[in-house]
Amino acid sequence: MAEGKLLLEIVTPQGLVFSEEVDEVTATGSEGEFGVLPEHVPFITTLKIGILTCRKGSETKFFFVSWGYAEVGHDKVMILADSAERSEDIDVERARAAMKRAEERMKKAEEIDFKRAEAALERAMTRTQIAEIRRMR
Repeated sequence: MAEGKLLLEIVTPQGLVFSEEVDEVTATGSEGEFGVLPEHVPFITTLKIGILTCRKGSETKFFFVSWGYAEVGHDKVMILADSAERSEDIDVERARAAMKRAEERMKKAEEIDFKRAEAALERAMTRTQIAEIRRMR
């Protein structure tokens, strides 16, 4: 591994989503957002639905991550997620439709599983947000 780099690996039950040396990683942990640079103090944390970014030189890549764990080492960040998508793989229309369905379900809170609808809404909103960031670049 090149000195001053981190190996970022993002893995889901479906397989490896990303594996590359990067300069910096930022993710959404259950206790809040965290950033990792090379030589970081090792730790393990849970992840919640959110945006994961990695920077390599002047390029920044964006990922949608839904629940999981992050294991941070001195020169490696391993993300084990329930699901993860590269920003360019996000289907914006599908995410908007999912957001609309979740909002409709939440209006009927007494008839449905509110937590499930809330999580679906958060996933759809995050995917849409990532797509908007990608569109603006």
